[in-house]
Amino acid sequence: MLFLKLFRESFLFAYDALRQNKLRTILSLLGVTIGIFTIIAVQSAVDTLRNNLQNSVNKLGNNSVYVEKWPWVGGSDFPWWKYLQRPEPKLRDFNELERRSQTAEAVSYEVGIDRRTIKYKSNTVDGARISAASKDHNKTWNFDFAGGRYFTEMESKTGAPITIIGFDIAKDLFPAGDGVGKQIKVMGRYVTIVGVFSKQGNDMLGISTDKQVLLPLNFARNIIDIQSERYGPSLIVRGKKGIPVDDVESEIRGLMRSIRSLRPNQEDNFALNRTTMLTNELDRVFSIINIAGAIIGGFSVVVGGFGIANIMFVSVKERTNIIGIQKSLGAKNYFILLQFLIEAVVLCLLGGLIGLFAVYLLTFAVKAAADIQVVLDLNNVIRGMTISVAIGVFSGIIPAYFASRLDPVEAIRTN
Repeated sequence: MLFLKLFRESFLFAYDALRQNKLRTILSLLGVTIGIFTIIAVQSAVDTLRNNLQNSVNKLGNNSVYVEKWPWVGGSDFPWWKYLQRPEPKLRDFNELERRSQTAEAVSYEVGIDRRTIKYKSNTVDGARISAASKDHNKTWNFDFAGGRYFTEMESKTGAPITIIGFDIAKDLFPAGDGVGKQIKVMGRYVTIVGVFSKQGNDMLGISTDKQVLLPLNFARNIIDIQSERYGPSLIVRGKKGIPVDDVESEIRGLMRSIRSLRPNQEDNFALNRTTMLTNELDRVFSIINIAGAIIGGFSVVVGGFGIANIMFVSVKERTNIIGIQKSLGAKNYFILLQFLIEAVVLCLLGGLIGLFAVYLLTFAVKAAADIQVVLDLNNVIRGMTISVAIGVFSGIIPAYFASRLDPVEAIRTN
């Protein structure tokens, strides 16, 4: 109880000293405020990027392997000329994988056809992304429906003139929300809408169904050459539940080498891509950004800490006679030390809170300007406040110690 009473008195004394020197207090806060703002803002930006990108990656599926011509990531020695000579995935690859794979829950063949303008009566949507996929597309991707359904197996096999459209396309073409069952013209053919994807929103990898027009693969093959390189064909294999993705990838590699009759000494002429490739690469980038932000913020905080230490020495000098009077009236050394130490901590904590509030305001600005939900994680807030307190302790301990060791008689004589 005695300690709490002394702590309360020290806090009130420090608060009164800060209130009486408003300009000096504000100037002292700037360094800490900028430092804490930088640290929390950078970490929040990284968390936001990671969260948005992870949501994008989740759409690709965590247990899926993408059989494609090009790898998703590469280093400085990326042998693009070698990849350029690789063949695109073919229907034969797709049919053989579907028939022979023991670890696959589903295999789909997909192409991105074109971006077109879609019309219905007087309503128009520009930049609609037209694509086509085989019957198991709904098993290899993660999406929901705002209305309607997916293609039936019979519709996929017969290439029925049907389509599933994105949420934004449905909203613009059919404001009344009655798009299912209507006919639209796609690539010169009339198709009936059987489903509408739910709203996904924009993401950082550009993976969204909001402006997609999805056709059955066997319908699209009557219009275009679905094996052409210009449409970027891709095979997607989703592994069965309980089977590690490494096992799925290993089996797919063996099957693809067999299907393409590659000899043991020949390199793979295909790429097997996984979402972990993206997440690992992103983690490396984010770690560098975090380190850079910590260094920049650390310099600002250290400069602010030196500024507060300097202000505390000035404060001790100004209040030397008051310290002498307090000690002559019986104030203990630890009370004097606690009094100045609390003042330094309160200064840094105020700077940290102002920096945190600035970050909080920034989240609203980013949301309004770019429609991005910024992640302000509690761990980052706690980390920022902890750093503020630590800087307060380190910058205030030496001035507080000098104040506590002053001789009361000499201190009272000081003008």
